[in-house]
Amino acid sequence: MAKIFTYRGKNEEELKKMSLEEFAKLLPSRERRSLLRGLTERQKKFLIRLRKAQKPLKTHLREMIIIPEMIGKRILVHNGKEWIPVDIKVEMIGHRLGEFALTRKRVLHSAPGVGATKSSKFLPLK
Repeated sequence: MAKIFTYRGKNEEELKKMSLEEFAKLLPSRERRSLLRGLTERQKKFLIRLRKAQKPLKTHLREMIIIPEMIGKRILVHNGKEWIPVDIKVEMIGHRLGEFALTRKRVLHSAPGVGATKSSKFLPLK
């Protein structure tokens, strides 16, 4: 039997029926304060465009809080260099878009660098 996702005791359908103010009361303090103060003009325009969009939507709004009406959409979030595709799932509710488009990559060094000892040059690469 598949486990049904709930956020603070509310399932996906109940969350989608809520107004933005009701949903904000379920969020942690920082996100609640941000939503209760009201969305910025850019965020309002983004939501309007998202409702109409058929294809993935590009945005720089990394600070946008994921709300229930975004579930199931694909958003391309800019990480400073490229557009990272983010598929919005129900588990992402209450987080910010920027959390899913990382700005730093893991460093993979290829060989011993300056200052390496003579013996470390000949370590096998696994």
